[in-house]
Amino acid sequence: MKLQATIRGVAYSFGSVKEVLAKANPPKSGDDLAGVSAREPVERVAARAVLAQLTLAELRANPVVPYEADELTRLVEDSLDESAYNAVKHLSVGQFREWILDAGTTAARLRSVGPGLTPEMAAAVCKLMSNMDLMVAGAKCEVLVRCNNTLGLPGTLSSRLQPNHPTDDVEGILYSAREGLVYGCGDAVLGVNPATDTPESTAEILRALGDLRTRNQIPTQQCVLSHVTVQMKALALDCPMDLMFQSVAGTQAANAAFGIDVRLMDEAWDLMRRRRSSLGPNFMYFETGQGNALSSDAHHGADQVTLEARAYGFSRRYKPFLVNTVVGFIGPEYLEDGPQITRAGLEDHFMGKLMGLPMGCDACFTYHARMSQDELEGLKVLLGAAGCTYLMSLPVGDDIMLTYPSTSFHDVPTVRGLVRKSPAPEFDAWLASRGISSGFTPGARFGDVTVLR
Repeated sequence: MKLQATIRGVAYSFGSVKEVLAKANPPKSGDDLAGVSAREPVERVAARAVLAQLTLAELRANPVVPYEADELTRLVEDSLDESAYNAVKHLSVGQFREWILDAGTTAARLRSVGPGLTPEMAAAVCKLMSNMDLMVAGAKCEVLVRCNNTLGLPGTLSSRLQPNHPTDDVEGILYSAREGLVYGCGDAVLGVNPATDTPESTAEILRALGDLRTRNQIPTQQCVLSHVTVQMKALALDCPMDLMFQSVAGTQAANAAFGIDVRLMDEAWDLMRRRRSSLGPNFMYFETGQGNALSSDAHHGADQVTLEARAYGFSRRYKPFLVNTVVGFIGPEYLEDGPQITRAGLEDHFMGKLMGLPMGCDACFTYHARMSQDELEGLKVLLGAAGCTYLMSLPVGDDIMLTYPSTSFHDVPTVRGLVRKSPAPEFDAWLASRGISSGFTPGARFGDVTVLR
């Protein structure tokens, strides 16, 4: 295994595969903060030259966190599909990139190798791709999942309706939910970030959203994004729970900071398997974001793109219905401006889809990041063209509880019209029956909340 490259007569040597992965990464403020990024652009080129020659087998043999030190590394290694891995293990990362982008490589072929990929492999090939490469490759990856409706079909773009309220006032939540629904939003989930993380408030919101959904026969799912242990207790209060949520990270130590581990998530999955109110078979929901391991000093000296891919390796175990990266929410310490946030959104979408996840994105930024509204709108269109499974949707695109700009109720139908994509088929039929919209075309009752009871 050669970890050296010569550029313009200067030899660059790297001490490990982990260092190569970190220094091959495009510029990220989080990697700078962690002290793992390339010192200058030519060193980044040298790292990419080395990375392009490494084989997928060498990446498997060199995870960024050792097998004996991390349960996520063990989970990925012990559950890897050997047949799928054997089909690609001989390829270099550069060859793997060419194979993915080749016109003859179909969605079915990409799906067939996904279970044989470690997160380090997905991250490595991502680092050799341009933004347009990531869009082309992401659009080729098709991941189909089912809960109460079907997500991920070609020609569709779904949305999570996010009717948050700063005091968890149920009527306020329902007002926002109704508004979003009549703009064609919410086929991925009606998902609330709660202000009060208790089993009782979680159950109350779930009952209210479940009643709205049942009363209007809306083919979607409801979820309250409280901690997984709170949701488990809420289930004992006999509330309807279509999806169970949890934030996840890419190392055992970072997940411990979230208050979870593999054992707990296995228990939660089994409880939902028996007690959920949805049809399934997919009924889990995970959120991630580049930089979350560094923020808890649990990154093990690895770069944030590779650690993000490892979060997807963890999520893959539970065959989720939804996964999304909250791409700019952690702050400019990790993604400081529009180009970095845009790049991260495209990276995360591609890596998640390549690993077999129904990947969505909260295209957002915090107010102290250097990103404009125009850049944020551009990212939403890029993601729509890249085959993103779903985007967020909330009133005027500004979350009144979490206080950050994201995707508005109006943005979702606008992006659908631009990229000619429809909602999930069951939800699209429901919208048409109410006169709200058909496909990406608004109907006579578009925006009219009186169509709902």
